[in-house]
Amino acid sequence: MTEQEIVGVGPAFARYLGRYRDVFRQDRTAAHFDTYCRGLLSDLPRKSIEPIALASGTTVRTLQLFVTTSVWSYDEARTRLHRFVADTLADLPTDPVGTVGVIDETSSRKWGDHTPGVQRQYLGCVGKVDNGIVTVHVGVTKGTFRTLLDADLFLPESWDVDRARCQAAGIPDTVRHHPKWRLALDQLLRANTNGITFDGLTFDEGYGAAVPLLTVLGVMGQRFVGEIPTHFAVRDAAGGPSRRADERLTGGHAERGRVYRLTRQTTRPSVWRVATAIVWVADRKHTLMVARNDATGEIKYFLTNATAEPVARILAVAFRRWTVEHLFRVAKQEVGLMHDEGRDYTGLMRHLTLAVVVLGFVAAHTERLRGEKPRRDDGAGVPGAQRPVRDPVPAATGNRGHPTYQRRNSIPPAAKQASHPIS
Repeated sequence: MTEQEIVGVGPAFARYLGRYRDVFRQDRTAAHFDTYCRGLLSDLPRKSIEPIALASGTTVRTLQLFVTTSVWSYDEARTRLHRFVADTLADLPTDPVGTVGVIDETSSRKWGDHTPGVQRQYLGCVGKVDNGIVTVHVGVTKGTFRTLLDADLFLPESWDVDRARCQAAGIPDTVRHHPKWRLALDQLLRANTNGITFDGLTFDEGYGAAVPLLTVLGVMGQRFVGEIPTHFAVRDAAGGPSRRADERLTGGHAERGRVYRLTRQTTRPSVWRVATAIVWVADRKHTLMVARNDATGEIKYFLTNATAEPVARILAVAFRRWTVEHLFRVAKQEVGLMHDEGRDYTGLMRHLTLAVVVLGFVAAHTERLRGEKPRRDDGAGVPGAQRPVRDPVPAATGNRGHPTYQRRNSIPPAAKQASHPIS
């Protein structure tokens, strides 16, 4: 961002934070919320309690108490975020792919054994088993707008059975081990309750392999397209014998399949050859798809319950999953999503939630920089119309080159806190 843009974002951010004022019972607590969020948006290399406190002129102990023991609900803050995003999505121009939800997880290496949920487990951030934590998220994308909506800590079974350890980390007895798909499902239900609905939902094979998740989504009437493992069991007819997905449709079927061209603004178009078949999973009708990348030879398997939708649209929804990977990079680099260094569960969840809240502002303000001022003028806007796409598959868009998503000097917390208090 230019210096002028940095200065100009201050009033808009203050108005955005004002949406959350009623979450806090005391003005003093609201002021600490303002300080913490401005620290998350700043250019601090590490956005945890101590650096934010020192940069803003607040005592470290005061900010620690705000994050861990002050009386306020991160559930309520998340609800306000959902309502803001729902309003923003409603004001966005029509997109050929519609509003797409994305389920995914991210991770962070942690040293020691006191951070809630930490253990040796597979961490996508390093691509191997290491010591760290995993968090589950649901994101949303429509056109060029994209943001995260929620965050939950994955609590491993080893923690769940050791309630003394949980108690020492401030983990309530109501927080138990659940499979990641269940955490994601709870997030989807919360988003729906708060006015966010998805025209399509997508996820990787870690969630596509969870038949209970697919079953519940079908009962809900939620259309989805998820990547599935090659050994995923499908049936040719309800009640018939099952076989592997890669036996029902092989790579050879894909090579002889129909050609689809997937475009992005930031990378070269990719060409995929796709074959489809009607299958049954959990006594429900689905479309199985095998897709082969012409350039790399990569083969992917997808399953969707949107059996009446054109393949081009289904593919467009499926490949929107890349947006959440981009969101994780932005969230970690720009708003300190995984920078919490505490040993308290409430503190961790509040940090994750506030990082997602700030990311919501970044996403909406980025849209404002792209286009015209929105009808709902909260200082954090939404874009004008996109250029039409003529490719067979509606284009996925990227913004890694946009200045808002590059490293920059953002709002100095101390200076802005004094000049833009929450009204």
